[in-house]
Amino acid sequence: MSLIAMGWAFTLGALAHNAEEAALLPAWSQRAGPIYRPVSPVVFRCAAVWLSLGFIVVTTVASFSAPGSPGAYLMAGYVLAMALNAVMPHLAVTVITRRYMPGTATAMLLNLPLGALYLHGAVTSQAISLPTFYWAGPLVALGIVALLPGLFALGRRLHPEAV
Repeated sequence: MSLIAMGWAFTLGALAHNAEEAALLPAWSQRAGPIYRPVSPVVFRCAAVWLSLGFIVVTTVASFSAPGSPGAYLMAGYVLAMALNAVMPHLAVTVITRRYMPGTATAMLLNLPLGALYLHGAVTSQAISLPTFYWAGPLVALGIVALLPGLFALGRRLHPEAV
């Protein structure tokens, strides 16, 4: 399977994960207690849609990017972010609370294995180099985490009736 095909397979898995969260996480967050702050369904879904659109843009850019390009590292960092997201918070919260956190199934069954497959393929095909990925991957992952409050704020601004 080509690296581009692996990237799109991963992105489809990430979109399925975001859909699972959009459907189930807002209601779950209302009962999650101190482990997770309650979130409005419309605000969360708005953020999930924008994040998903961003993932599609990143995958499209990476599909047309040369090996070693910023697009290749942006994709690899996005994959790293979503693979880490499978473990923390999803798996960790599910284990700690002994209650299923929405998104855990798709994260563990799709994001983690497809992410590992993509990253292995990116390294072996020399689309990315490990020394650069060691700093660029976490930087992109942290950038995605930093975007989340802004996406929630956008959702609250677009849907003030939901707050």
